[in-house]
Amino acid sequence: MTKICIFGCKNTTRHIINHVSKLSNISGLVTISPDKGSEQEVAGYDDLSDLSSEIQNIHVAKKYNLNSQYDQDFFESQNFDIGFVSGWQRLVPRSILETFNVGVFGMHGSSQDLPFGRGRSPMNWSLIEGRQWFYTNLFKYMPGVDDGPIVDTSCFSINDTDTAETLHFKNLSAMVSLIQSNWENLANNNLTLKQQVSAIPTVYPKRSPSDSIIDWNDAIVNIERLIRAVAPPFSGAYSFIDNIKLTINRASIFYTDLEAHPFRSLEYGMICDVFPNGKFTIRCNGGVLLAHEYHLEKSFELNGSMKLESPASLFNRFERNEFGFFDIPMK
Repeated sequence: MTKICIFGCKNTTRHIINHVSKLSNISGLVTISPDKGSEQEVAGYDDLSDLSSEIQNIHVAKKYNLNSQYDQDFFESQNFDIGFVSGWQRLVPRSILETFNVGVFGMHGSSQDLPFGRGRSPMNWSLIEGRQWFYTNLFKYMPGVDDGPIVDTSCFSINDTDTAETLHFKNLSAMVSLIQSNWENLANNNLTLKQQVSAIPTVYPKRSPSDSIIDWNDAIVNIERLIRAVAPPFSGAYSFIDNIKLTINRASIFYTDLEAHPFRSLEYGMICDVFPNGKFTIRCNGGVLLAHEYHLEKSFELNGSMKLESPASLFNRFERNEFGFFDIPMK
């Protein structure tokens, strides 16, 4: 019987477990505790300890990067055949990869196929950049950053209504499909792996919740993309009203400045109007944005005389490549 181990600590991990368990019994799960999930700011963290009735060997890692003797000893004692990584945002050390008889496999994708767009938060970055396609790969883990040979590839569209959540759903569906269609060869260790294209890889930088601050001087299309890119399960795009944090989880472009709308004279960041259901509009560079779903750190009534402020000191101006995108040639 093929011994499978799943690496993960997110609700996406639970989804993969549900599907992989239909192919074969899962022998082990490697996850982290709720405290460590909070400490590491894991978006979509899920405490998977309730799966103990389905998975006998649940290993709560001492370190998220698995770089401890305690974690090493667990893998050496299990003799796993195949590992699947889903919802585990760390590299897997070489010493642990070498304990697997077939290998450890996971997903990585970006708006361009590997080796372009390695690194962190590729789905968020693809939304921010206004990309239209996402290539996702089932690949064999190596010690480096997303540098392993590829088992199979899938491609899906990025639509104007997609958010971080819907892209996660699409990527999950792609991973399930790729595992299912390649399962027989995986289980029999009969894979034909494809090496990544020989080119200088590019890598996306890590994004933190603090990077989701809204620059009201930015173009309205960029603001709308940012809001979609960091919507739940991430922490949301934010700004401040009188030093009180306002998080916007869903918004849409209401007017553009190609129209003779009534708010063209307002400063960027000014609230234009507040509607009876609590939704409100904001003057932006290029038009007016309608906030559908939002959260105030402290509850109070919004009105049209208020202005949203985002201190420049909080902005992290990420480096761009020669084409204006955020994946930088790997050094």
